[in-house]
Amino acid sequence: MKPARTKTPRKLLVKKGSQTSLKDPVGVYCRVRPLSLPDQECCIEVINNTTVQLHTPEGYRLNRNGDYKETQYSFKQVFGIHTTQKELFDVVANPLVEDLIHGKNGLLFTYGVTGSGKTHTMTGSPGEGGLLPRCLDMIFNSIGSFQAKRYVFKSNDRNSMDIQCEVDALLERQKREAMPNPKTPSSKRQVDPEFADMINVQEFCKAEEVDEDSVYGVFVSYIEIYNNYIYDLLEEVPFDPIKPKWNSCSTPMRNTDFVPPQSKLLREDKNHNMYVAGCTEVEVKSTEEAFEVFWRGQKKRRIANTHLNRESSRSHSVFNIKLVQAPLDADGDNVLQEKEQITISQLSLVDLAGSERTNRTKAEGNRLREAGNINQSLMTLRTCMEVLRENQMYGTNKMVPYRDSKLTHLFKNYFDGEGKVRMIVCVNPKAEDYEESLQVMRFAEVTQEVEVARPVDKAICGLTPGRRYRNQARGGPVGDEPLVTEVVLQSFPPLPSCELLDINDEQTLPRLIEALEKRHHLRQMMIDEFHKQSMTFKALLQEFDSAVVNKENYIQGKLNEKEKVISGQKLEIERLEKKNKTLEYKIEILEKTTTIYEEDKRTLQQELETQNQKLQRQFSDKRRLEARLQGMVTETTMKWEKECERRVAAKQLEMQNKLWVKDEKLKQLKAIVTEPKAEKPERPSRERDREKVTQRAVSPSPVPNAPPIRLRHRRSRSAGDRWVDHKPASNVQTETVMQPHVPHAITVSVANEKALAKCEKYMLTHQELASDGEIETKLIKGDVYKTRGGGQSVQFTDIETLKQESPTGRKRRSSTAAPAPPDGTESEWTDVETRCSVAVEMRAGSQLGPGYQHHAQPKRKKP
Repeated sequence: MKPARTKTPRKLLVKKGSQTSLKDPVGVYCRVRPLSLPDQECCIEVINNTTVQLHTPEGYRLNRNGDYKETQYSFKQVFGIHTTQKELFDVVANPLVEDLIHGKNGLLFTYGVTGSGKTHTMTGSPGEGGLLPRCLDMIFNSIGSFQAKRYVFKSNDRNSMDIQCEVDALLERQKREAMPNPKTPSSKRQVDPEFADMINVQEFCKAEEVDEDSVYGVFVSYIEIYNNYIYDLLEEVPFDPIKPKWNSCSTPMRNTDFVPPQSKLLREDKNHNMYVAGCTEVEVKSTEEAFEVFWRGQKKRRIANTHLNRESSRSHSVFNIKLVQAPLDADGDNVLQEKEQITISQLSLVDLAGSERTNRTKAEGNRLREAGNINQSLMTLRTCMEVLRENQMYGTNKMVPYRDSKLTHLFKNYFDGEGKVRMIVCVNPKAEDYEESLQVMRFAEVTQEVEVARPVDKAICGLTPGRRYRNQARGGPVGDEPLVTEVVLQSFPPLPSCELLDINDEQTLPRLIEALEKRHHLRQMMIDEFHKQSMTFKALLQEFDSAVVNKENYIQGKLNEKEKVISGQKLEIERLEKKNKTLEYKIEILEKTTTIYEEDKRTLQQELETQNQKLQRQFSDKRRLEARLQGMVTETTMKWEKECERRVAAKQLEMQNKLWVKDEKLKQLKAIVTEPKAEKPERPSRERDREKVTQRAVSPSPVPNAPPIRLRHRRSRSAGDRWVDHKPASNVQTETVMQPHVPHAITVSVANEKALAKCEKYMLTHQELASDGEIETKLIKGDVYKTRGGGQSVQFTDIETLKQESPTGRKRRSSTAAPAPPDGTESEWTDVETRCSVAVEMRAGSQLGPGYQHHAQPKRKKP
């Protein structure tokens, strides 16, 4: 009797903070392939099991010292040209398969230039299987006896798995077997001889510590990334009537033509893991089945013949091995029907397309576009590695550009700590690949410095271990129990001795007859009892039969209802798929339109930048020309200002000379009119005028015997304001009737700031010798203003002149030696320097105020 079922314990939670702090660097390995020809020049040398050295081949650029440049690069391990596939698998892939069986993810990819042996390392060759078949062989060797029946695990479109009961799985198997062309390969079919040698692995390899209380399922998928689009290599593509198809001649294809597969989209599941939506996942039960699926997709992969490689991979291929694990229930006989207890781990084997230079591959057309997309995706991978290294080394938080390429976007979770990452760098040591190999080595050096968080261990379900074998022990024989016939024979009474020694013996036969009669009676009773029990058992069987029929009818009704629901859902799914394809087609058209618009936008932006640069140059030339013209205008203005000043000064001198001549003529005319004709006295010489200046400064009274007249003071027109009366000490006191007089004035001999601060007006008394030898007094008046700096300035506004003349109207000659003209008139011109010794000029920047400058000029003697 089976024990009562207990409630399944809750799944233990593991705190992420406990192990996410631990990080492991990306494991980078190097494999050197042998040369194709023995006489080829080699540029790579294996120094030891962790270091390789690159030599600069002949004909390449030398360094500064003239020696060949040698560079060494270190790896986690280096595999030379004699390394076998088994040695490479044991070091690189074996730990990843161990982690896969224990519920951890892994990523292994090969990287290198075209023709360096990446596909050979991953897939292998006849008689020498690569990493992929060896990984499959190790997985099925480890879980072969613990695999669940087919369709117990069922894949869904959300990157997760569902559990089906045994009945549903049986119905699913019967339904798939009834299909004419089953998609799932059968393990009973004969292995294809085309790849039979690749999966014939001689070495037996098995994982340690496999959980025996769980059941396992293996699902495989195969995709390729071609021109930055994802395609499902396992998809059976029917004809699609919605999207028009075009062949290479730009004409519509016939319905019977092959239609290329539709590109797939990347999605993110509830655990933020990236997956390919709508990708075909096939459940496999052996290494032969799995490799048959792989080989079917490998035939669809895009390869081409280039100048460097006869079968060059034109796309990145990704073969995913998904291992599903679910524990047995407490009795150990069925799978635990709890989706939360399912553990899904994945191993991704990536064969990257080789980086290449188009000038070496001689690529044209589609090959050239393929090479550009390959190099672009590899460059994005390198950029992501560099940004990850910079963020980890310098503590920055730059955004890693995973989304720039489908390749990096698909595997971003691995670099964020969802599993181990391993990379095999394949290099070709021939000299022609030196520059490409140098770039590959530099990328490997950067990748080794990137650290990936260690994955979290899976939680233990909490059930008692050893459930499987304990259930098998209960179902087997318990001990040496006797058979039913033996029990029946032992229940009969024993027979007496049947030996007759005497003819007259009458006891032996009656005893024998009695025993036989008892046995017959007992036998008859047992037969009756058996008939009764058989009838009862028959009735029970009939009841059980009817119950089974009723249950079958009920199940059939339920199945019919479910089939109707499923058919309805299938129709809805087909409708949605058609709608999805239509939308994808529209999206593709919009993407192409967007690409065209972006190209036009870039072209217009370049034109705009060109026009802006042209305008900037014109603006700069204009500013230089304006500055040059401004300088020329300023220079010309100053030049003409000086010329105008010179001409004005010359014109003023000329006008003064003319005015002097007119004054002399008027004086002569006045003398002729007012005085009687008499002998004209001679004009004294200039020397005598200079000697007698002080005596002639006082004019004689016009009336000799007139009584003294009271001096009159000339009153200033602005007598109401406070004045500063500036009278220099060199002034001569004149005895004229009219004298300048300003009331309430502060008289100073030297102008000072203190006096100017107290007054609003300023007057300077200036004396000079007139042209006729008399003293001329000038009153230079101005307004006092406060300056911004706290001082005072004077702006001159008016000049009043007080002049003393002789009534005789004598005219001075230009020199004492010059004779008078014969007609009795003096010369009409005179020298300015002779007439003026002190003058006041109006000039900008004068200390006396704006427009005035006070200066004295000594007279010069004529020779």
